[in-house]
Amino acid sequence: MKRRQKAKKEPKVSGSTHPLAVFLRSRKILLLFIDVFIFLTVYAVALGIGLSSHVLDTSFPFLQNVLIFLSLIVGMRVLFRVYSNIWRYASASTYILIVLSDLTAGILSLLILRLAGFSIGVWTEVAIVAVSTLATLSCRFFYQVIYRHLNLKSAAGQGPLNAHRVMIVGAGQVGSMLAMELLMDGKGEYKPVGFFDTDRDKVGSYVHGLRVYAEGENYAQILRELEVEEVFLALPSLESAALEQLYQKYSATGCKVKLYDYPLRDPEGSSGAGEGESRRRVREVRIEDLLFRQTLDVMDEQTQAYYRDRVVLVTGGGGSIGSELCRQVARCRPGRLILLDIYENNAYEIEQELRRQYGGELDLCVEIASVRDRARLEAVFRHYRPQIVFHAAAHKHVPLMEHNGGEAVKNNVFGTVNTADMAEKYGAEKFILISTDKAVNPTNIMGATKRLCEMVILCRSDSPTAFSAVRFGNVLDSNGSVIPLFRRQIEAGGPVTLTDRRIVRYFMTIPEASGLVMTAGALAKRGELFVLDMGRPVRILDLAENMIRLSGLKPYEDIQIKEIGLRPGEKLYEELLGKKETLRATEHRKIFIETDEPHSRADVESRLERLRKAVSEEGDSVGSEEIRRVMMEVVPSYRLPEEVNAKALQSEEMRLAQR
Repeated sequence: MKRRQKAKKEPKVSGSTHPLAVFLRSRKILLLFIDVFIFLTVYAVALGIGLSSHVLDTSFPFLQNVLIFLSLIVGMRVLFRVYSNIWRYASASTYILIVLSDLTAGILSLLILRLAGFSIGVWTEVAIVAVSTLATLSCRFFYQVIYRHLNLKSAAGQGPLNAHRVMIVGAGQVGSMLAMELLMDGKGEYKPVGFFDTDRDKVGSYVHGLRVYAEGENYAQILRELEVEEVFLALPSLESAALEQLYQKYSATGCKVKLYDYPLRDPEGSSGAGEGESRRRVREVRIEDLLFRQTLDVMDEQTQAYYRDRVVLVTGGGGSIGSELCRQVARCRPGRLILLDIYENNAYEIEQELRRQYGGELDLCVEIASVRDRARLEAVFRHYRPQIVFHAAAHKHVPLMEHNGGEAVKNNVFGTVNTADMAEKYGAEKFILISTDKAVNPTNIMGATKRLCEMVILCRSDSPTAFSAVRFGNVLDSNGSVIPLFRRQIEAGGPVTLTDRRIVRYFMTIPEASGLVMTAGALAKRGELFVLDMGRPVRILDLAENMIRLSGLKPYEDIQIKEIGLRPGEKLYEELLGKKETLRATEHRKIFIETDEPHSRADVESRLERLRKAVSEEGDSVGSEEIRRVMMEVVPSYRLPEEVNAKALQSEEMRLAQR
């Protein structure tokens, strides 16, 4: 379907002297005068028909009665913020505010008027409150109905001719809200033409004048007949698996598929929109929406409070995980945040971002240093005395580390040893290692180094510093991950390259991974290895196909997918757990602790010594065979990828990904 050219949006009118702005400022005063008029009319009618025994008593102080009554009614409505609402968008809760405020005013009026001797009778006063409340509600309701009718009529007759025709999936409350917003926006870029719904009671009926169609087999024909260009999914609490099916279904028709986020919140966190502003949040479908599980929010107020006023050091603070850790720590308002990284460009970028956002409110220090430089690390720890250390610095690219095994060992293993030693020496309260699923039964040098790092950390259970590790799967859109690679290949016109069509991986978002690390830091007592229940693993082939569709293209037609073979050290699947029977639950239902028996310090030091010798003997030579041989000795779970891949199809991870 051809997409119409978007109309240029007219600039918004600004300035306090514009007639519309003057009217908006006077809206509350106008409503106040209307309410006063309604009350006085009801009061006069009540006396006129003789409801009060004082009606013929000229000595009775009616003026005092009216003023007290009216002041309480108006005062309670102001106190309950009745006049702060935008009545064209009023909901049931807005109307309830009037009822509650008038009920409060009525009770206070009965008490005060009787004590002051100005009462015209309990039942008369009750009737006046009830009728004036009903009249006020009716006035607001008719205004809302008339306004909507006029706007719908205007939108139908004067909307832009090139507005995109939209079908809304979901004719419930959320879909109805979206349709009303679109219809009332006479100059908007979208024009709703109907609904899809699976509820048979709704099919064939109309919502805001738009027909509800059955979401059956002829959905594609209906979209063609109505010339629909975009499909909006207005379904609250939509699971990722269901979203995946709907996205595949409607994107295959050539329509662009978008999500309507609910509940609606503006950037400041308040509900509802200001006068004349659109309250809808229609957004593009993102790749993380299609990863077969809901993104987890593991951070809570208690976790955030743990980091408040603490001195926190993040090694590798310029990397994907490290920089997000810095962002989340900064939101907790630490006493001081130290960002340590060897790569000054990344460190500079996150430093500038945080300074723009927090200014002088955040005590931020940036240190350019390598975790391999023990003397430099000691200087940093001695100066800042961090209370909490997040160790994210590491070499992580599997193929590169296969060829440069010595560098992987120096940076990952001995960099971790150096950082842990300094944390222990200078009294850090907690040390959290960022690990990876590649450390479980590793088939490459990088994964083996991370497993050895876990052993280095977990053997220190006798330390005054609480050492723990966090293990998770692949991180979406991190530096060097498959997402940026696929994106560049799609932008270049393809092909998208896969190492193997069978390959599966666990995925999580960068904020999710960082939230897990921070939660683990707050939960850590000593010697825990935290892992996350990440749901089903994802086939990389599915990921590639979805990314192509999200770009508005068709896999195998517009963009080809090419298989290029497994890289050195790569296995078809990754595991999060070494032995599932050793899991222990935490207070967070998605976070577990693997409770394998830790190695002793002496045992780990013996392994490290053998590795130091191998690195020393290899010197600056090119290649990693000697390093690989020794790593397989010191990390018993390290196996050749060919051995693991030969039995991959029998693994639980591969079976889960095929469901």
